[in-house]
Amino acid sequence: MAKISRDSDIVELTADPIFDYGAKVKSIKTVRNDGTYAGKDIGEILVKKGDIGYVTSIGTFLQQFYIYAVDFVDTGHRVGMRGKELEAVVDEKAAEPIAVSGEAA
Repeated sequence: MAKISRDSDIVELTADPIFDYGAKVKSIKTVRNDGTYAGKDIGEILVKKGDIGYVTSIGTFLQQFYIYAVDFVDTGHRVGMRGKELEAVVDEKAAEPIAVSGEAA
């Protein structure tokens, strides 16, 4: 059985979660089934690095870490991930400044 890495000096729960419900996120790691995902073989890839998903719930693990349930729409998988395995996706259209008539953006 694999040893659980506790990162004993880190307690994320003393701060607010990094991501909110509905946040668009990208996986920065490939995630394989460790045996806890029903219907898939152990070792089977559930999430590939770069896959885009949405946070559907926020829980905790070991009274120390936030776990984000992320729904990866393209694959249909909902996977629990730590904040350090995710990064926020910025909607480029929303981030672009809107030009006012007669002004350059």
